[in-house]
Amino acid sequence: MDWNRIEGNWKQLTGKVKEHWGKLTDDDLKIIDGRREQLEGKLQERYGYDKDQIRKEVDNWLSTV
Repeated sequence: MDWNRIEGNWKQLTGKVKEHWGKLTDDDLKIIDGRREQLEGKLQERYGYDKDQIRKEVDNWLSTV
């Protein structure tokens, strides 16, 4: 799935996002609102990942959606 589809289906995908990254709150998901940069920023904030690790994590997740 490409990121444009993620943005368009964000509300339907929030459950899968929360399942994968349980530290994200409902408020985080509202702020992210399907934007990859926001997701990466929140993951960095919640998990302490560096930028390269975040990109790999998001890309891996994206390939499973």
